[in-house]
Amino acid sequence: MATLTYVYADSTAVLGPLATYAEPHAYDLCSQHAGSLTVPRGWEVLRLAMPATRPEPGPDDLLALANAVREAASAAPETAARHSHPQIEPPAAAEGTRRAHLRVLREPS
Repeated sequence: MATLTYVYADSTAVLGPLATYAEPHAYDLCSQHAGSLTVPRGWEVLRLAMPATRPEPGPDDLLALANAVREAASAAPETAARHSHPQIEPPAAAEGTRRAHLRVLREPS
């Protein structure tokens, strides 16, 4: 895996280790595509030294992942409300009817 970035002013493509943060014009490539990368005529490819093994995730990485999951979970209701479409309310389920994968059962009185 590698990250590809471009330096348009120098007509240069830079291929290096995976970036640790998102950048607007950076592209992550698999090993196959990183190895077969070609650039337009007149451009140069700078291949930075790649680590022999992938680094293990550290405490900062795990904390960042946990924070991203929390953000996504807290934004989910807002996103769902924003993207929901008006729907006709389904009829009330009668005892024993199936709705998707759930079965509605009433407690005995």
